[in-house]
Amino acid sequence: MQTSGLGELEGVAAVARLRSFRAAATELGVSTSALSHAIAALEARIGVRLFHRTTRSVSLTEAGAQFVAGIAPALSAIRGAMEQAGSHRDTPSGTLRINTSSGAARQAMPLFLAFLRRYPEMRLDIVTEGRLIDIVVAGFDAGIRLAESVPLDMVAVPLGRPQRFAVVGSPAYFAANPPPRAPADLLAHRCIRTRLPSGTLYRWEFSRHGEALSVDVQGELTLDDPYLMLDAARDGMGLTYLTEWSVAADLAAGTLVRVLEDWTPPFDGLSLYYPGRRHVPAGLRALIEMIREDAQPAPRRPGKARGKR
Repeated sequence: MQTSGLGELEGVAAVARLRSFRAAATELGVSTSALSHAIAALEARIGVRLFHRTTRSVSLTEAGAQFVAGIAPALSAIRGAMEQAGSHRDTPSGTLRINTSSGAARQAMPLFLAFLRRYPEMRLDIVTEGRLIDIVVAGFDAGIRLAESVPLDMVAVPLGRPQRFAVVGSPAYFAANPPPRAPADLLAHRCIRTRLPSGTLYRWEFSRHGEALSVDVQGELTLDDPYLMLDAARDGMGLTYLTEWSVAADLAAGTLVRVLEDWTPPFDGLSLYYPGRRHVPAGLRALIEMIREDAQPAPRRPGKARGKR
């Protein structure tokens, strides 16, 4: 690692953001010891300690927080200038960091793989977590979430088609329990409850003919991962409430059965989003273009005109 200059400053910013020398070193592609020595040398030169270090944690000192706040605009401007200069290349290159949920990442994976095949000089760093974070503060280029969760100050690009939720259970479960005919009937069923990243329990939402309602379902099992919910539902543990995309294969195979379909209308699906107040990296522009290409309807093939019958 460089012993002075931009490399040191990028190192300080990465440690401050990730709260870990090891994680920052991995992101920067250097050894942990090299990063630690470089920052220690910087601290010695400026005469202040930037980080509190213990065996278990790393945190900014007051002087360190002021230092990071001071260098952040300059680092952002330098990165923007480098990205803008690189945008004149015929093929985009570099690393694109995207924050998303595990479910959204699975849905977007075909797009990610197609992007890497089209642009072999690009790298994707996909970080999945349930909670919604500030992608600017955390150092991400973009995020992918449900459209309704995208912060209002972000530019959003629809990704994929509208989605629907589905209430499903196993054939064995319905062999022993009558299917619900209306959302209120769910209160008589065992349901697999959903814990949101905020820690609150999700109330299943329904709508039909202008009537909207939510149900605080009951059940012995509460989970925060949709794929664990699928496993439990397949095993007959109860009903679960997931996106159509998540349960499509099971519905086709007959391992799960859907109920209350007329109570789950479409809603806006996923969106890729990014801050509009800064330069958009060439790699992100290329990814956005691929999303828009995929959204275009296929051209109609020429054929015989249909006459009236």
